[in-house]
Amino acid sequence: MSGIQEVETCANCGKESGEAVKLKHCTACRLVKYCCVDCQRAHRKLHKRACKRRAAELKDERLFTHGHERPEGDFCPICTLPIPLPMHEHSVFNVCCMKQICNGCNLAAQKRGMHDCPFCRTTYPGNDADELAMIQARVGKNDPAAINILGQKYFHGVNGLQKDMRKAVELWEEAADFGSIEALFSLGNTYDLGDGVQQDKAKAVELFGKAAMHGHVLARYNLGAIERKKGSHNRAVRHFMISAKMGHENSVENMKNYFMGGFATKEQYAEVLKGYQDAVEETKSHDRDEAKAYLNSRK
Repeated sequence: MSGIQEVETCANCGKESGEAVKLKHCTACRLVKYCCVDCQRAHRKLHKRACKRRAAELKDERLFTHGHERPEGDFCPICTLPIPLPMHEHSVFNVCCMKQICNGCNLAAQKRGMHDCPFCRTTYPGNDADELAMIQARVGKNDPAAINILGQKYFHGVNGLQKDMRKAVELWEEAADFGSIEALFSLGNTYDLGDGVQQDKAKAVELFGKAAMHGHVLARYNLGAIERKKGSHNRAVRHFMISAKMGHENSVENMKNYFMGGFATKEQYAEVLKGYQDAVEETKSHDRDEAKAYLNSRK
């Protein structure tokens, strides 16, 4: 090594970095540096194409390297195992504590004579009005999960609430601002379908992307489905591989079709099958097997 440090210069005027000149990266692409805002503006026409290309590359890097693990809300807070997909078939959501309890832990608690919430021990609401009151109490404390759930109630017009799409969207936007991944996903669906808002496919992709980078499996799957519809099969494969390895069965089926159609390699399909099986194994427990058998016997 020569030990000579390369001198950084402003991409527009050529001023060298030093005590008197502090260079700052172009925040979009980080390819070049400028000594001031005026230089950045003056250089924009020359830099614009390379900047947009690199910014897109960085965005893709974040999209495909983040969100490979399911978020905290996908894990039962009692046994701490990930809940099988689809979650609504394998768990119950309790509005008292805004926790998703797996069927295994729920049944185990009942067998021990616990007939209130097995997590926070609150008595279950007796009717729709009581349930709504519990939700609104937590909304008043800026609980993002509660705000998201209240949005769902307005969206479906349940618990004595009149169906109000605009109110649902407002609540989801608020919940998303407070960090709700589910709210991001709900907003993505809303813009994708044009429910309560003007349809905006680009906005939907943006919202699905944000949710996917936080580990939302269905948001990741939706991105794959959107890319498949556009004919961007390589990108669709990348999304489906991620969601399949998080335990999403339909993503495995899509990868199978892509493999059969020649759009995915044998190695990619084998990787998906192993990843999916590993993800499913992580969700298994004796209590959950017992709960599944019990629920099937009541059908």
